[in-house]
Formats: sequence, structure tokens, C-alpha cells
Amino acid sequence: MTIENTEELLLNMGPQHPSMHGLFRMVVNLEGETVTKIEPKIGYLHRGMEKLAESRTYAQFIPYTDRLDYLASPHNNWAYVQTVEKLMGVEIPERAEYLRVIFGELARIASHQVCIASTALDMAGWSAWSYAFRDRERICDMYEMTAGSRLTVNIMRIGGIIEPPAEFWPALKSFLDDTPEMLDEYNGIFFGNEIAQGRLKSVGILTKELAENLSITGPVLRASGVNYDVRKAEPYSIYDRFDFNVPVRYGCDSYDRTIIRMDEIVESIKIIKQAVRDIPEGPVMAKVPKVIKPPVGEVYHRVENPKGELGFYIVSDGTTKPARVRIRPATFINLQMLPIVSLGWKIQDVVAIFATLDAVLGEVDK
Repeated sequence: MTIENTEELLLNMGPQHPSMHGLFRMVVNLEGETVTKIEPKIGYLHRGMEKLAESRTYAQFIPYTDRLDYLASPHNNWAYVQTVEKLMGVEIPERAEYLRVIFGELARIASHQVCIASTALDMAGWSAWSYAFRDRERICDMYEMTAGSRLTVNIMRIGGIIEPPAEFWPALKSFLDDTPEMLDEYNGIFFGNEIAQGRLKSVGILTKELAENLSITGPVLRASGVNYDVRKAEPYSIYDRFDFNVPVRYGCDSYDRTIIRMDEIVESIKIIKQAVRDIPEGPVMAKVPKVIKPPVGEVYHRVENPKGELGFYIVSDGTTKPARVRIRPATFINLQMLPIVSLGWKIQDVVAIFATLDAVLGEVDK
């Protein structure tokens, strides 16, 4: 039967839609259930974070960075304090560097667990979702015993880091010992599931050329066959001391964009084990002035956040507050691919494609 005189349907998804991972909205043009156009809309969460930084002292802004990518708050702390330290020419103690790497990689694991879980949940995989969140709770326990919080974890300081309590180390060892079984469960309940594979494989193709042209970074870029990681390309902290690989996949589809997080968890575990083995005794804070006034100048510093490249640009006028702060968030850049790779797919496929971006609107709409 031929249907004539059809017209496109305009569908608003978000900002309250549960699959939008925060206050994100997209206007979708549909022919039946096939997507013909997507127009992303942001602005529902805007908090003026960069302007807030300019009205706070350098130290006062550290807790605000927790609220950017709030699923990996130690990374945001780390990127910001390293930028200030670079501006001031501060060298931090060896033990602090190792602790920063340990907490940074724990945050990467926890963030990737949320990505795996939420991708499963967006496809109605309730059981797979619960496994990853169950295991993430153990990292949140380690956060809590160190910083007193489980989500916005404020542990980095300009010049160092908080020293974790004695009970942190047995909890970390227990978690590392259990990770092989944990990953096997994810493979069994989610990645090996034929429904999940059918929903993700060969869906939402992001070619290598398109990813590079859009300045995509992080796991999304590496799942399109590009071997690029800031930890290797421009090593910061003490990452040049660790033996680890940069996982790369070549399927360019939603499945590879999700399972590459599993590959990265394996590498993060390797890094943490090396850091625990080699961590020296000693102080965790450098001698920095109580009143921080960096010299007049400007600096840009970037790190490999779980979502991709996170950068801070700071201009100092010699006072206790920065004259200008600009944040380069990974997810904001990566979102460019959504309207392009979603064309021609069904609306339920778009939900899965968006989930594989691992979007956190806190850093998109800062």
C-alpha cells in the first residue's frame, strides 16, 4: 500500500527526557521513525562557570570545577590546579603526583562504568545497568573516605592533593583484585548480548576523517581508528613513567564507542597498579603562598579527561583572581557529530548513538 501526502513530524526530545543525560534538548525531524534532521539545543543548565571563576580567588574556584564533568570530578580539579601551577612555576611532591594519577584513573574507571551502564539503560537493559553501578559504588566509597563526598569529589589542591586515610589502601587493593571478574560480567551480560550487539553494531558510523575534521577527542575518536591520547601525545604529570597502551578500535560504530571504555578500564587498572607499586613516602603538598597571586601572564594546559581533551586557559593580571578563564570541554566539541551521524537512522537508534557519546551536560552547558 502506498501512503501519499505524508509530512514530517517535528519531535522535541528533552530537556526533561530521561535519555538526554541532563538538560539537553534536540529537535528531531522524522519521516515515520526515520531521522531526517537533528538540531541540538543547549542553554537550559547554563551557570556562567567561566565568569564565576573570574570573581573568585584561584583556590576558591577549585570546588566549582567538580561541577563540570561531575562524573569525573578529580579530573576537572586536576586540570585546573595544574594550569595554575604551570602559571606559578610550582613543582609538586612526588607522592602527590602518584596520588593524583591513582585518583585520576579511578575517576576514569568510574566515568566509563557510568557510560556502559547508561548505554545499556537507554536500550532498556536494566540488569546490565545495575552491574556497572554496583561496582562504581566501591570507587565512590574510596572517594568518600578521602574527601567526604561521593560525586563532587574535591581532593586536588594548588600544590598537591589530600592524603587518603589508611583504610583507602585495602579498599583499593580489594577493588583491583576484583576487576577481572567485574569485566567478565560486563562482557557476559551486555557486550556479549545479541540484542545489544544488534542495536549498536554498524549503527551511527563516525568515520576517521569526520572525527578528525570535527576535532573529536577521547574514546569517541579512538573508536574511529585514531591513535591519539593526550597522556601519550603530550605527557603531563608523571604519565611518561607508566607502561600502558592507548586502546584503538576501527569499527567507527556505536558498539566500538561503548566497548572501548572496557579497553580503557583495563589500561587504567594497569596504571593504578604501577602507581601503587612505585608510590614513595613523603609530603603531599608543595610550599605555596597562603595568598596565591600568580605572575602576570597567560597559560593553557590540557589533560585526557574520560570524555576527551579538557583544557583550561587562564590569564593572570597579578591579583588574587584570574582576569580571564576559558574552559575547553570535551563533550561540547564531541556533540558536533550527533546531527551528522544520526541521519537516516531510526529514533531509537539515535538514543543509543547519543548514549555512546557519554555526554555530561555540566561541561557542555557550563
